[in-house]
Amino acid sequence: MRKWALGWVALLTTALLLSQVGQESRSNLQLPMRDGTLLATDLYLPNTPPPYPVLVVRTPYNKEALKAVGEDAVRRGYAMVIQDTRGRFASQGQNLPFEGDGWWDNRTDGADTLEWVARQPWCNGKIGTLGGSALGINQMMLAGTGTRHLHAQHLVVATPNLYQALFPGGVLKKALAEDWLRQQKFDPSALEWWTRHPAYDGFWQARDATRRSAQVNAPAVHVGGYYDIFAQGTIDAFVGYQTRGGRSARGKQKLLMGPWTHGVLQTKVGDVQFPNADKPPCTFHDAWRWFDHHLKGEPNGVDKEPTVVYYVMGAVDEPNAPGNEWRTAEQWPPLPTRATPLYLYADGRAGFSQPTAGATRTYRYDPANPVPTLGGRELTIPAGIKDQRPIENRPDMLVFTTDPLSEPLEVVGRIKAVLWVSTNVPDTDFFVRLCDVYPDGRSYNIAEGVLRARYHRSLSREPLLQPGRLYRLEIDLWSTAMVFNKGHRLRVHITSSSAPGYDPNPNTGEPLRQHTHTRVALNTVHFSPRYPSQVILPVVSSARP
Repeated sequence: MRKWALGWVALLTTALLLSQVGQESRSNLQLPMRDGTLLATDLYLPNTPPPYPVLVVRTPYNKEALKAVGEDAVRRGYAMVIQDTRGRFASQGQNLPFEGDGWWDNRTDGADTLEWVARQPWCNGKIGTLGGSALGINQMMLAGTGTRHLHAQHLVVATPNLYQALFPGGVLKKALAEDWLRQQKFDPSALEWWTRHPAYDGFWQARDATRRSAQVNAPAVHVGGYYDIFAQGTIDAFVGYQTRGGRSARGKQKLLMGPWTHGVLQTKVGDVQFPNADKPPCTFHDAWRWFDHHLKGEPNGVDKEPTVVYYVMGAVDEPNAPGNEWRTAEQWPPLPTRATPLYLYADGRAGFSQPTAGATRTYRYDPANPVPTLGGRELTIPAGIKDQRPIENRPDMLVFTTDPLSEPLEVVGRIKAVLWVSTNVPDTDFFVRLCDVYPDGRSYNIAEGVLRARYHRSLSREPLLQPGRLYRLEIDLWSTAMVFNKGHRLRVHITSSSAPGYDPNPNTGEPLRQHTHTRVALNTVHFSPRYPSQVILPVVSSARP
């Protein structure tokens, strides 16, 4: 309690000093947080009479790199506050990612910073936050505190749920976690800080902003891509704030989803070029227009634009193919859909009719020889759409393909797979990938998901498997918007590894990264009327499979 009180005394002292020095930009202000930690902060002020609307950026990537953004904000009539987050560059504190950005353990750095901004004589009371990726994540953490000083946000390729991004289906995103932490020079203990919690336990639940949507009380823009590492998180944040947020958030969100990886407004995504993917029919993705309306009150029309703007992918290099266009809606999912099972058959076919006979297929998964990661939702290795044929003939991958479609099939929304499986080991992984197969044989990845089998009951519980016992696994492939063209085929992969994108399972059942040996798994998938392994597609209601 004493540290908290001293922190606020220091905040008030800093405010008084600033009011005495006049309206000038300042570098490396040391803002004290409630636990006494000092965060290095740069202040940019216009050369016009105060007060001003204020934009706040909190970054783990060095505030010095954003000087041009601060100067641009000043030219546009905003004050801007740019801060190194806790433990980063000129700021004090332990150098662990996002550990001061939320509401736990007496560290609420974002909320404390906004409290300080709101007390300054140059602030007119209108405060917004902006930034992408890690900067977007700490914005979501800030919003989850319920601060009353937040009036607008602009969130690009971010997630409110770090566990979902770092441990999809309970499997560590190896390249993402290891490479990002190393490249950004976080404390060497940071990886262990995460990996000691491989389940969605109290550690992650306490840090999950999706559980605090009702605390959010500001309009926001959410921008993401179907091949982004945070794709589902972007959608989940939009839906949570839009439907369960506070009075100033609910019904006041915008969503823009494109066929992008971790960058936005791309046209080339992996191996594929999408027409007009850089030209969405909206302006709210322009952060300045968003803030001009919400912080300055300018009637520029961004609030009247469609709530959801999304790109529907389609076949490329095929004249008059459906899809490859922008659409708008007032909600997500944007269209009525039917949950349509795509059944898998033991002979390698797939179709929309339930299997009539029982059968199984078994493959051998050796963690010493994992399937290579080929595109998908990655950050530090090649991402996006890649031709999957180089890995489809491996003996540790099951491949299922439909007949050519007699008419286009539109799929929009969240995809899941239901597999019936058994194995000879206490734990293993199951990956499912959905592909679009062109008439010339190209096999492009559309969506993917994984589940560590010990989480077959819940991501919060991890009972090991009994060898030979049959288990039902539900695997989340996240969301997409895609028209599979006439003459194309749908293809499904089932395998047990994807490295280095994901951490290979040693199949021993030992705690994460504490295994003493590895085992080869014999993984069996079941196909029968009673145990119908399938991928469930959100098919647009007007389409016929």
